[in-house]
Amino acid sequence: MKRFYCLAILFVFSVNTLLPAQTAKSNNQQPGKNHQQKPAVLPAVTEAFSLGGDVSWLPQMEATGFKFYDTDGTEKDCLQLLKDRGMNTIRLRVFVNPSDNKASGHCSKKETVVMAQRAKKMGMRVMIDFHYSDTWADPGKQAKPAAWANHSFPELLNDLYNHTFEVLDTLKTTGVIPEWVQIGNEIPGGMLWPDGSTKNWPQLAQLLNKGYEATKAVDKSIKVIVHIDQGNDTMRFRHFFDNATANAVKYDVIGLSYYPFWIKSDYTATIADLRSNMLDLVSRYQKEVMVVEVGGEYTKVQNTYDMLVEVIKAVKAVPDHKGLGVIYWEPEGANSWSHYKLNCWQDDGKPSPALDAFLTGNSE
Repeated sequence: MKRFYCLAILFVFSVNTLLPAQTAKSNNQQPGKNHQQKPAVLPAVTEAFSLGGDVSWLPQMEATGFKFYDTDGTEKDCLQLLKDRGMNTIRLRVFVNPSDNKASGHCSKKETVVMAQRAKKMGMRVMIDFHYSDTWADPGKQAKPAAWANHSFPELLNDLYNHTFEVLDTLKTTGVIPEWVQIGNEIPGGMLWPDGSTKNWPQLAQLLNKGYEATKAVDKSIKVIVHIDQGNDTMRFRHFFDNATANAVKYDVIGLSYYPFWIKSDYTATIADLRSNMLDLVSRYQKEVMVVEVGGEYTKVQNTYDMLVEVIKAVKAVPDHKGLGVIYWEPEGANSWSHYKLNCWQDDGKPSPALDAFLTGNSE
């Protein structure tokens, strides 16, 4: 989640059921633990339920000296720590011409390719999240990249296609085919404003379809995601995706964000709405669904653990295996580095016990 700044595997599991969620009396109680030739392209994995994290801050955390430790104090690769806690997927955002700001910049094509290769070498699956901006794009802001700012709409269509194709083709050339690609990030009001605003659905549809076409031109197996926020709000999703259907938008997966913190409600008051919305989406649009962003307050360890268990359970319960997975947004982004309170890390460099919720996603 990005609003606070306007305020960072091949394990294959076939799983269909979950162990019951653990409970605790206190939010601060820690949950229990048992715990010059082209390279070959690594194939995408499609069998397993996706459990992962958006770790786009990780390279800058490492570059600025942040160290990651296991619970016993042993220094380890952050991706290994996540993998040890059941994660098999990483999500990486892409900015067009980003600044060098450690938190709201970077995420260039070059940096994204390096991180994607690193993840694949560890056997992890990859999702690419195109923001189509030089910095954060979210429901409150969808600024065009500076280089595209004065382009006509036909030029903008070409910009989006070429940027999408170039990033994905570079990844493929270096041996990585992402399993999923997001065309836009949290776009309930559209993207590339004002041209791609939902006030002009015919133009937004053309932009989304250019992203879809560029993705499939690189590899037809990549699943294209269209993503909006407030995953518990059925009418918000119907309004957006009814319009997408009416305007012949092409996509494979509906991506949802779910942050109880941002809707100012405990997960216990909204988790049933998330469940019912996903069921409605699958039935109404005949698409797969995926929670591509989730997060809880790092100080409320047990509450975040319980929330994650219930979100994973809800997505896995979607019929016909159409619930694809759950991705935590910047779990490694410790507050001492990021000042982001919905991370899932401790300031001593150790992962929060709340992340053990992802192990339940791998339980038979």
